[in-house]
Amino acid sequence: MANIKSAQKRIKVAETKTLRNRMIKSALKTAIKKFEVAVAASNADEAKVTFAGAVKALDMATSKGVVHKNMAARKKSRLAAKLNAMA
Repeated sequence: MANIKSAQKRIKVAETKTLRNRMIKSALKTAIKKFEVAVAASNADEAKVTFAGAVKALDMATSKGVVHKNMAARKKSRLAAKLNAMA
């Protein structure tokens, strides 16, 4: 345990940010999984809706600095390819 006040604050801030990042990452994974389930079920209408949600979650995670922008772009591209392959 840190003795210096600023170090104690850093620990507290790091915990808070870790929880926030974990929440955003978890929501991102859930959105992507919902899309992949819709694609696997060949449900085009649901896939389009969940694709929009997944893209939104990726953009939000990128803007918050949770994931790298190139990783988000790669995921969006691959998800779009899966969606287009259905049609």
